[in-house]
Amino acid sequence: MLTAAIAGRGQKLKNGIVRKPQGDPCVFVIFGGTGDLMQKKLLPSLFRMAQHGLLPRNSQVLGVARDRSLDDHKFRAWAAKALTELGLTPHDPVWCDTCLHYQAADPARPEDFDALAKRIAALEGKRAGKGNRVLYLALPPLAFEPVIQNLGKAGLNKSGGWTRLVVEKPFGHDLESAQRLNAIVHTHFDESQVYRIDHYLGKETVQNLLAFRFGNALFESAWNRDHIKSVQISVAEQTSIGTRAGYYENTGALRDMVQNHLTQLLTLTAMEVPAAFAADSIRFEKVKVLRSVAPIKREAIVFGQYSPGRVERKKLPGYLQEPGVVPRSRTETFVAMRLEIQNWRWQGVPFYLRTGKSMPRRSTRIVIDFRKPPVALFRTVGRRPHRNILAINLQPDQGFDLTFEVKSPGDRFTLQTERMQFRYPAITDSLWDGYETLLMEIVRGDQTLFVHADETEASWRLYAPLLRRRSMPYPYAAGSWGPEAANKLMEATGGEWTT
Repeated sequence: MLTAAIAGRGQKLKNGIVRKPQGDPCVFVIFGGTGDLMQKKLLPSLFRMAQHGLLPRNSQVLGVARDRSLDDHKFRAWAAKALTELGLTPHDPVWCDTCLHYQAADPARPEDFDALAKRIAALEGKRAGKGNRVLYLALPPLAFEPVIQNLGKAGLNKSGGWTRLVVEKPFGHDLESAQRLNAIVHTHFDESQVYRIDHYLGKETVQNLLAFRFGNALFESAWNRDHIKSVQISVAEQTSIGTRAGYYENTGALRDMVQNHLTQLLTLTAMEVPAAFAADSIRFEKVKVLRSVAPIKREAIVFGQYSPGRVERKKLPGYLQEPGVVPRSRTETFVAMRLEIQNWRWQGVPFYLRTGKSMPRRSTRIVIDFRKPPVALFRTVGRRPHRNILAINLQPDQGFDLTFEVKSPGDRFTLQTERMQFRYPAITDSLWDGYETLLMEIVRGDQTLFVHADETEASWRLYAPLLRRRSMPYPYAAGSWGPEAANKLMEATGGEWTT
């Protein structure tokens, strides 16, 4: 699909890596086909995959939305404009414009899905091969249930080839809604067909965390309570909520970021060695981590809400001044918490999660803080050794940093801290966006980077008590790293946040 001259050929990267198309031709049926996610993420990801010859030949894209004024021609014009605005070239010879199609369908009209089934069958019969289809729900969460029900009733959950259902986050609003949504999904789709997306899992550094841990005996042997003092996982967003109050007022930072993104990073960091590098084995170990987390104490969590301040000298309003925010809203835009994983590997090691909006800069990182040497051998040479710190940077600069101690140059024996750094641009000039990676895995049929039903429910079960007893959020100035109470949370165990 969307391929021409270079279809079937891999694209050689700067360091000699060659990627080739994998998987069978299919129809990408994207519900929310004219929405924000399609425009900003899915459409450009499909385009870049086509540029690099990574989409199976003869695949198609069918955008589905409520708008009945659109047709194939107008949808293709909309797509071309969207790609142009992103700096891409929709007239590139690798881009198959005629492989884009449009179908109007309203979740409130089951008959629309019968018409949709006929349209998909026609596309599969003409060009897409064996009846393989990706049903991608790029929709608001409230639309998930009726669309899934209609897909099942119209028989779109089965085909002559394979059928894969892709669901965006958030998967549920709390434990009860997640369980209900899983039950509805499983009424029409087998779990082996379901791909719950968390785009953080598509990032190269997140995947490389598995290679870093389990491919290097040096680190895996030290990845436990004997050598690690604490673990920090932070997702700092420089942006405010802007015009998204309608969504954010009913969500907050705990639901929006902690329950999914940060929790996925937590499980990958803390999981045991899986029995095999396979989806079921890895997902099983992730669920074990969540089931080992002790109930989170009230004093181990801090909620915050940004007040007026400045980010990069630009004056910003507080959350309560944002358009659409309820007066005196208690919705949190910042969360910091301390978790305890009660298993053999991590007993006594605090895990800190932190996320917030309107912070000084955009940053996502995992910080492993190793213990100091047990003997103060160098106490007479000026200062004691600092702890070794491993920082795994997910954005904006994907890579790793490791600090270590060396002797300072010169006659006198003193210590200084140095840093080894690895960044992906040093080895490749083709670093994939998370969505590109995940779309390729969907076509390939590999669920390793996707969230299992058991994971979603275990995560909601962990945070459900916090949703019921959220306290009044502490104010923090926009452009700061959060409320002072978050610093005190760290100080209680002798640590400090690494920014």
